[in-house]
Amino acid sequence: MNPFADFGITFAHPWLLLLLALVPLLSFLRGQAGGSPTVIFSSTDALRTLGKRVQSRTGNFLTSLLFLALALLIVALARPQKGHTLNQVEASGIDIMLVLDVSGSMKAEDFTIGSQAASRIAVVKKVTEQFIEARPNDRLGIVAFAGRPYLVSPLTLDHPWLLQNMDRVKIGLVEDGTAIGSAIASAANRLRGDKTAKSRVIILLTDGENNAGKISPATAAEAAKAIGAKIYAIGAGSDGNARMPTGQRDFFGQMIYQEIPPLNATALKQIAETGNGQFFRATDTRSLEAVYKQIDQLEKSSFQMKQYRQYRDLFPWFVAAGSLILLAHVGLSQTVKRRLP
Repeated sequence: MNPFADFGITFAHPWLLLLLALVPLLSFLRGQAGGSPTVIFSSTDALRTLGKRVQSRTGNFLTSLLFLALALLIVALARPQKGHTLNQVEASGIDIMLVLDVSGSMKAEDFTIGSQAASRIAVVKKVTEQFIEARPNDRLGIVAFAGRPYLVSPLTLDHPWLLQNMDRVKIGLVEDGTAIGSAIASAANRLRGDKTAKSRVIILLTDGENNAGKISPATAAEAAKAIGAKIYAIGAGSDGNARMPTGQRDFFGQMIYQEIPPLNATALKQIAETGNGQFFRATDTRSLEAVYKQIDQLEKSSFQMKQYRQYRDLFPWFVAAGSLILLAHVGLSQTVKRRLP
């Protein structure tokens, strides 16, 4: 165990620290042998009657200095170093564009967060953030869409910045509608830019059918397939009719809700098939989380890590301290702590 580890200090030759065990051993043997005599008498009987027995501290102090210097020089021999390790992570080569529906129907409150009813968009943002955090070595980007798509974030490895931009995923920033085809085409265009990517993935999450935009979902899926992008389509929403708040209140102040029909999954299945991916159905929060985890397993990322160590040697300080203590030992033993010859 390295007692200096908390201070960021390591040793190039830690096994030499075992020599420190010799210091208490030498101290014990030195004590057993006793100190060297200061004055030699043929008999000490006469001296015993001169007064009380006083223990001299001079020899103990000088010996302690000697052993302290020895300990410091042993630590210097082990070559202490202070530094830190730098880890350079190379991206996995998987580029993922998250395509999120922000049409008005995503306000439907048929999902939950904890035990509280929550809108689809709130849950989608929460679960998507968890997915982003679980893939730190992939380049991810976000396209949101309603009546037309808009770029939330290009492909990036800066995931904290990406998560900050999730605040831009809101309902009402563009005209309402569900332009699935245009959104897929926009994501495919972003993935096409980097030809070094080993794998390209589009994760489409929507709760409706294409009813806006100038590009059909089938054409967009073919375009994504042409650049080697795989499409995972997620249909979000309960199986039955869902209620969506309209933002208006009745005479009694109660929110007015509008019913939304259940998702027609046929078109999404065709998109996924064309894009060599899979279709998933998410009817509640738990199933949506399970879908993202399943996609995470299907698109496992690998990465390379290079480790660099930067350090500076500290042994000169220990050598200097040990040498100074040795000089102090010699100086004191020849002056104020000098023994009689």
